[in-house]
Amino acid sequence: MKDNFSTQSAAYARFRPGYPTALLEHLCRISPALDTAWDCATGNGQIAAVLAEHFRQVEATDISENQLKNAIQQPNIRYQVGAAETTSFPDRSFDLITVGQAAHWFDLDRFYAETRRLLKPGGVLALIGYNLLTVAPAVDALVLHLYRDVLGSYWDAERRLVEQAYATLSFPFEEMAFPETVMAYTWKRDDLIGYLNTWSALQHFVKEKGVSPITPAFLQELEAGWPDGIEKTVRFPIFGRIGVFGFASQRTWDFADQAD
Repeated sequence: MKDNFSTQSAAYARFRPGYPTALLEHLCRISPALDTAWDCATGNGQIAAVLAEHFRQVEATDISENQLKNAIQQPNIRYQVGAAETTSFPDRSFDLITVGQAAHWFDLDRFYAETRRLLKPGGVLALIGYNLLTVAPAVDALVLHLYRDVLGSYWDAERRLVEQAYATLSFPFEEMAFPETVMAYTWKRDDLIGYLNTWSALQHFVKEKGVSPITPAFLQELEAGWPDGIEKTVRFPIFGRIGVFGFASQRTWDFADQAD
């Protein structure tokens, strides 16, 4: 697994979006029990912190020690440095395994083998991600230009899997429908700039060229569409794959009813 985020781990913890609480709580509802969960590639523990409110124990791993130094601390979360594909957890350890915005970096065949070893019968695996944000037409066009035209060649090949909302990933589990949902934030312009600086492609650009692609001209154009001090609603579309291990599930995914 590539480590594209250690160098900007503090900014990642501050500016990266989280995941809808209603979605994570629903994963808890369809989990066969609320004993143990594993948040794989936890980053700064955004998912782990929500799971810890429901599960007796949450194990959270990441290959980046710097990310874990910025992780959310709760008494029933244990953080460890480790890869997704090989762990020291005992067989049949977990009722739920979650992966947030990271499955595209994995050796999936090896990760799925490890997942099948670790899930209890009827346990749930959830691969969750988010795609390009939307704010307002002028801002969206500017962000898309940065994403596609300026940084296009600097994105790792795995980014295409995110753009495809994981639809092309192999997924050898009994699958449950993933609900359409969005994560919304109220941001100021500097929050957007902070988030853009966490992009792995932007960091690749800086490493190669020694300068940031967020130029004075970019900032001037951004300011025209988003004046300083003004708050705007920023939306991230959430996508994912949810599967059950071990035997046919009788559970149903009725997200709309549960979220009301």
